[in-house]
Amino acid sequence: MAHKKGQGSTKNGRDSNPQYRGIKLYGGEVAKAGAIIVRQCGTRFKAGYLVRRGNDDTLYAVNLGIVNFRGRYIDIVPSDPAVPRYAAADRTAKN
Repeated sequence: MAHKKGQGSTKNGRDSNPQYRGIKLYGGEVAKAGAIIVRQCGTRFKAGYLVRRGNDDTLYAVNLGIVNFRGRYIDIVPSDPAVPRYAAADRTAKN
């Protein structure tokens, strides 16, 4: 008769925490400066005008404006008239 408990089932009892990846702001929504637009693994989406990429490939807004998806690029169409507008982002924006 065994004098120690079998350990087979206890070796599997763990799970990783969720990463909460995905699109946080969709096209046409207003993004504040610093707002996270996409949490992603790798560069599925690329940073366009007024968008920057973090160390973990998170895309965030640099300025206040409207989120615009242009293929794989994500742009911010600025709502502040003092910020110059980017022509390519302006063409496909839904105003």
